[in-house]
Amino acid sequence: MYSGLVHAHSGLRWIALVLLVVASLVAISKWLGRSGYTDGNRKLYLFTLIAVHTQLILGLVLYFISPKVNFGLLSEKVYRFYTVEHTTGMLIAIILVTVGYSLSKRAIDTTKKQRLIGIFYGIGLLLILASIPWPGRNLGAGWY
Repeated sequence: MYSGLVHAHSGLRWIALVLLVVASLVAISKWLGRSGYTDGNRKLYLFTLIAVHTQLILGLVLYFISPKVNFGLLSEKVYRFYTVEHTTGMLIAIILVTVGYSLSKRAIDTTKKQRLIGIFYGIGLLLILASIPWPGRNLGAGWY
């Protein structure tokens, strides 16, 4: 079960990343181009939110069953990363994405909706990219 969850969490990260990149770029381009907020944009932003929250749920399950999470070994790089750094970075990023989506739903002006999505999703994307255990970081994770 653990191996399947790790692969699901790792594989679905690519879907969440692609959606975040596309949603951020669409929102920023519409914000700067002063284009309107369309129903298709709303669905893209919602699917991005759903993908990020799905990753959160899988990540929380893994957090409680993973052998890489160990509060007693925080002096070691791998344990500290998975116990504190990865979790904190991802939680902050998901909170930013959620806040951005919620604020944009309440905004009346279409330009403000796009600006909120662009800023919050963009910052969330940067935090997620910084918190992923990329292969070159020697944290025991691969591309998939």
